[in-house]
Amino acid sequence: MALTLERMRADVADALGEDPRDIPVDENLIDYGLDSVRVMALLERWRRDHGAEADFATLAERPALEAWAALLGVTA
Repeated sequence: MALTLERMRADVADALGEDPRDIPVDENLIDYGLDSVRVMALLERWRRDHGAEADFATLAERPALEAWAALLGVTA
């Protein structure tokens, strides 16, 4: 199964205990409660399940789903 923007959004929502519809794709996820531990856990899940190739520092610099999707080569 390929990693999609909606899968990423659902995973972030799950990590935050929120509804995916409440997670914006274009805003800073730190403002929604995402912390470094959760970013690392998400990245590890995406590496394991989808072969994502990125490092924590790169994702931490731009903590928004649309930025992560671009970095990971994910399409909607």
